[in-house]
Amino acid sequence: MDIIGLLPQAGGLIWIVVAFVVALSIIVTIHEYGHYIVGRWSGIHADVFSLGFGPVIYKRTDKRGTQWQIAALPFGGYVKFAGDANAASGKDTDAMQAVEADAVALRRTMHGAPLWARAATVAAGPVFNFVFSILLFAALFLGSGTTRDQLTVGELRALPTQVNELQPGDEILQIAGKPVPLISDDSFGPFLSSVPKTEQLDYRVMRDGAELDVQGPQIFPPLVVGLVPRSAAYQADLDVGDVIVGVNGTPISVFEQLKTNVEASDGAPVALTVWRDGAILDKTLSAKRVDEPQADGSYTTEWRIGIVGGMAFELATEPMGVWRALSDGVIETGGIITGSLSGLSHIITGAISTCNLSGPIGIAQTSGAMASQGTQSFLRFIAVLSTAVGLLNLFPIPALDGGHLVFYAYEAVMKRPPSDGALRILMGIGLTLVLTLMIFALGNDIFCP
Repeated sequence: MDIIGLLPQAGGLIWIVVAFVVALSIIVTIHEYGHYIVGRWSGIHADVFSLGFGPVIYKRTDKRGTQWQIAALPFGGYVKFAGDANAASGKDTDAMQAVEADAVALRRTMHGAPLWARAATVAAGPVFNFVFSILLFAALFLGSGTTRDQLTVGELRALPTQVNELQPGDEILQIAGKPVPLISDDSFGPFLSSVPKTEQLDYRVMRDGAELDVQGPQIFPPLVVGLVPRSAAYQADLDVGDVIVGVNGTPISVFEQLKTNVEASDGAPVALTVWRDGAILDKTLSAKRVDEPQADGSYTTEWRIGIVGGMAFELATEPMGVWRALSDGVIETGGIITGSLSGLSHIITGAISTCNLSGPIGIAQTSGAMASQGTQSFLRFIAVLSTAVGLLNLFPIPALDGGHLVFYAYEAVMKRPPSDGALRILMGIGLTLVLTLMIFALGNDIFCP
């Protein structure tokens, strides 16, 4: 039983908050531990490692003199190094003056350490986020395996079909009399598009060494395999496993028919007839305008209700090697980074809506939605969010890690750090920018459709 998938059903809003806090706490801990451990390796002493902000509810001091604490507001965290005035690593002038004459004590402070040590310590937070994402994606890939190249039936899905003679392990050789190419072949996608749009199909399969002709369901029925968080379908309480058997009173049997009807709705209410475990339900919902990334980096805006479709059966898999899983984890993480940067650039230029930028409410809702779809979905969300947090912290904004790295780059070129006065002004500007961005994103959560 998938316990994580049951949590949001058990308590509604409370479990959305729980899912958000769990996801954020994991990511923040990874990020701050990166700062802490690389700082320690670099000879910089950490005074405080805090998970959360505000009043401290638990603390202990280790043998190195670092206070480990959990604070009451679990929406972030920080490491305060020796010589820091605050969580943003501003310089504590009095503390630094007190150790000026002691070379050993000065070396143990953040602001008295060599440039390489400071830069490595600051960069470690985002790097640890990226490494964590890669490892988590790799673990998910290892757990699920890789799809067999020959289209092969894995677990059958429940469908309202008259005849389904397919069995797990069947290798599908032909559909409707046409040979099935390998999944890795460029012709596989066009082949699937050419499959007849009928409720029942003729299959030729290899089963136990013998070729058989069997009847089976449409390979792409209007089946709900996944739900996009905060979408019309999610808000209408559609479930994974639902089958849409009718749109506006007209029967459908292929997912493409659902997609066509939704796109043609122009945002008007769409009446869906839904099959769920043998029962028929009626749902009415309105599509939302969605900016969708394309392979060439551009975006198209379409009407979507937020249903992720899939085949009439799960694809059979085979074990994946560790190296392949790690390399796929790198590719997945890199794709999130490039996609995020592309989306941000399109928002800045006005090519897509600023509503694509979510704030804490939207992220919390997404956390709960992904938790409701199971452990794998929730872990994948954590991996995606970890990459996003690492990337955001690398932006060259004072008060963020990227801003500190810009200061260090200036110091490396000019052979001296920016003046304390300039740093205070720049840090104030950076904090204002971060706060403005947070308020803007929160406004999106509240006012965007």
